[in-house]
Amino acid sequence: MKNAAQQYIDLFHQNRALIDSHSAPVLNSRREEAMRDFEQLGLPGKSQEAFLHTDVEAFYAPDYGLNLARITPKVDFKETFRCAVPDLESRPYFFAGDIFLGGGDPALPQGVVACSLREAATNYPALVERYYGRLARTDKDGTVALNTALVQEGFFLYVPRNVQIEAPLQLVHLLHGAHDFMANRRLLIILEEGAQVRLLSCDHTLDKGNFLTSTVNEIFVGPRATFDYYDLEESTLNTHRVASTFIRQEADSNVLVNGITLHNGYTRNNYYIALDGEGAETHLYGMAVADKRQAVDNFTFIDHKAARCTSDELFKYVLEDSATGVFNGRILVRQGAQKTSAIQTNRNLCTTKEAHIYTQPQLEIYADDVKCSHGATTGQLDGNALFYMRSRGIPEAEARMLLMVAFTHDVIEKVRIEQLKERLHKMVERRFRGTLDKCAGCRICQ
Repeated sequence: MKNAAQQYIDLFHQNRALIDSHSAPVLNSRREEAMRDFEQLGLPGKSQEAFLHTDVEAFYAPDYGLNLARITPKVDFKETFRCAVPDLESRPYFFAGDIFLGGGDPALPQGVVACSLREAATNYPALVERYYGRLARTDKDGTVALNTALVQEGFFLYVPRNVQIEAPLQLVHLLHGAHDFMANRRLLIILEEGAQVRLLSCDHTLDKGNFLTSTVNEIFVGPRATFDYYDLEESTLNTHRVASTFIRQEADSNVLVNGITLHNGYTRNNYYIALDGEGAETHLYGMAVADKRQAVDNFTFIDHKAARCTSDELFKYVLEDSATGVFNGRILVRQGAQKTSAIQTNRNLCTTKEAHIYTQPQLEIYADDVKCSHGATTGQLDGNALFYMRSRGIPEAEARMLLMVAFTHDVIEKVRIEQLKERLHKMVERRFRGTLDKCAGCRICQ
């Protein structure tokens, strides 16, 4: 029986012409080197320290189907799916698996390009060539290499200098079908100096098949630009996800990333953020709610390369039943990065003896004029608070739910879109009540 990596190596070589014919030359030009790197690296397993508690190789082991011929689904998801965030007024773009279905609003500010990555690579090859694959190196991580070798489509966003997009953009990723399926997706975002945009990305699973999503995001944030990225996962126990987000910030830029996992099977999120210019500011937040046999693994690396930069990092986990959580966070302050302010915090709540959290906060400093801290705590529900609430007539199940909702409050409060913040508070409460098993805004599964 061939191992997981070998089946993808064979798939690539046997279908290279088909893959290329349904993509664009810029994307195709990266495939050969990416596959050579993948053949050397393979898929990460538990033998590697960064993957000690999550066997990513096992995610890829099933014989998933891939839509290499780019067959468009017959269901019109743009008509059947409706966003469940009232008054958000976002511009939604849709993906079915890894097929871009379009969407959005043609009345974007002048100069903004928001379209499929394949279309952008065809119409603006020089621009895509300049940025594609520059942050997501294929010689470091086998999952990134495999994604680069196989991906045919994605989403592209370019915002010119000093252009501000008022309404949030929204990417709606929908997985459907009765057969095991793997979706390879790519996100390339370029913000020029002074630009501003907010992006909400939602992952939903509509059917009970076994799914794997492989996503690589490359985000370039120019001087004085502001970028918000909200990543919401609301899938099923049979959905696995491996996502790597690479961000490079220039001077005085401001980036907020908030990744929230409300329902999943197995999830591995990698965040790599480089502060390349003085005065850059990063806010990296995450939250995971997991029960049953679910697992959520977040790996973060914030690289302070320039002076007078700030990073604020907060991740929280609520684990029930036999769920597993992993947090591996690293902050690097390089020599010369004076006046750095970096805070990293991990807080965890395990409500059962069977739930497990593995946390490893790391701080590496090579500058002497800095203000840095890191720490992690793990505990159970506050017994005194639980007793007090029960003595006031609140049933135990309700009291436990209220305490868990309160625990997640500060991560959601970091959201800078008021309508989304209000909706997330409600979704988290529904999750703890056990009523978030279907896509909140999807007419198909209601």
